Amino acid sequence: MPLRTRSLGLLAIPALLLSAAAPAVADAPAPAGHGAATFRPDAAAAGWLARQLVDGDHLVTVYNGTSYPDQGLTADAVLAFAAAGGSDQAAARATAWLAKPENLTGYLGDGTTSAYAGATAKLLLTAEVRGADPTAFGGVDLPARLRSLLTPSGRFSDRSQWGDYSNAFGQSLALLALQRTPDGAPAQAVDFLVAARCADGGFPVALGQATCAGDPDATALAVQALAATGRTADARAGLDWLTAHQGADGGFATGGATTANANSTGLATEALLAGDRFGAGLKGWSRLLKFQQGCSADPAVRGAVAYDASGFNQATAVRATTQAVLGLSGRGLADLSADGARPTAPVLACPAG
Repeated sequence: MPLRTRSLGLLAIPALLLSAAAPAVADAPAPAGHGAATFRPDAAAAGWLARQLVDGDHLVTVYNGTSYPDQGLTADAVLAFAAAGGSDQAAARATAWLAKPENLTGYLGDGTTSAYAGATAKLLLTAEVRGADPTAFGGVDLPARLRSLLTPSGRFSDRSQWGDYSNAFGQSLALLALQRTPDGAPAQAVDFLVAARCADGGFPVALGQATCAGDPDATALAVQALAATGRTADARAGLDWLTAHQGADGGFATGGATTANANSTGLATEALLAGDRFGAGLKGWSRLLKFQQGCSADPAVRGAVAYDASGFNQATAVRATTQAVLGLSGRGLADLSADGARPTAPVLACPAG
């Protein structure tokens, strides 16, 4: 059975065990606009994430003490909401915010003097997952814009006076997004990604570098893109690399680091579970649970996922939670859809008192 179509019923086992073993929860109503209490780690994480949206519709990045709207992080949150199958009202508001011209152009470029491959690919995938018309998203034909950035080598490259900062993340997201379109992903773009694999079997973040070293985040996305485009053998080789580079605690560290973090563990766990590597995937899933803030934490952060074992930090937890939800849900990007998502944002179920 193809890697991207295998259902993930095994994930129901840990969720059911958590539910069966949990004590009774307080019967106080959930906060207004939020869903009922949940034992599901992915749903609780996505619910917390929904409550971090500024003005209810976008996320921000803080730089030198100043907050800036972050379109990429907001799109990541929309994907996380779909993966968890909830927080759909928040996802709809965030998608509408992304489609506003003033937010769209700053992220994608104006399409003439500037156009950014990775941003276009991520937004195209987000629109598809939401069921929006990707050919008229905020007035932009996203598939056409992305295809216009395909170079003869097969690489999706930026067009900008600032240079080309496209990387393997954008290449993989472009394949995942275009595979959903009627014309599918360009064969030369798939071949380019395969050729980018390092000698150690993993995929790098930066493309065309003299020294190539596999990275878990880039490999996790590449594996899903290759599986989606029918390159099963190449996808399995990437899964082999991930399992070989998984820590003894089940986590994954950013390339060059030794300590596991939720961002890398979330992406790698998603790829492993979507790729039928259930043993390694469940080890990663269990590691993500240890990063998640439980009932002993402040109520305001319950459900959130800390970046690493050093503890909760609001500055890193939002991004960590967006990527951790993907691993906690086990739903791959190739078939991700917001169809049937519950409207409200649940809270973590905790014992009364």
